[in-house]
Amino acid sequence: MSKEEKDLCTEEVEKKETPEEPETAAEPEAEDPGESEAPKDDAPVEEAPAGETTEEEEASQEEGTEEEPAAAAEDEEPIREKYLRLMADFQNYKRRVEREKKDLYSYANEKIMGDLLEVLDNFERALGQDTAAAADDGGAGFMEGMEMIFKQLTDVLKKEGLEEINALGEEFDPNLHNAVMTEETEEYESGKVSGVMQKGYTLKGKVIRPSMVKVAN
Repeated sequence: MSKEEKDLCTEEVEKKETPEEPETAAEPEAEDPGESEAPKDDAPVEEAPAGETTEEEEASQEEGTEEEPAAAAEDEEPIREKYLRLMADFQNYKRRVEREKKDLYSYANEKIMGDLLEVLDNFERALGQDTAAAADDGGAGFMEGMEMIFKQLTDVLKKEGLEEINALGEEFDPNLHNAVMTEETEEYESGKVSGVMQKGYTLKGKVIRPSMVKVAN
């Protein structure tokens, strides 16, 4: 046996005697903390920069802005109709009140005029009497008729609120009396009304004509 063959036999024996070392698993390489895991999808998702909107968002915003004025106009329409209706009612009310006020002023004295027409009729009848027949009784019948007509007239005026102001013998009151002169008299005390030159009247408590009087000194 040659020397080379001996060396080969020796190497084979050593290999059989030396146990094989188990292969150790390859340690995983440490990941770089700065690197992030790649997305699973092949196509990366692009995010819109802050402050910018996508086309869909812009379209939805435009539709919203178009719908808002339309909705506001629909809401204003019934309010406008209600306003116009109220204005028309108010104008009709004003015209009606003005017409009623005008009629009130025009025909306020209608009732009293109707009552005074009866007095006027009686005056005409009295004046239409035969003067010769009135002279036969000394005019007593004529005077009686005039007194009746006068009473009828005063009754009509009293019914409407007319009252005579009592002046004679009363304390002088500048609100009721108009002193036109003074006189010396023993019949009345000083400051009293001693004579009435023209009667005064009130209408429902309001002085429409003061009495013209003489006042005792």
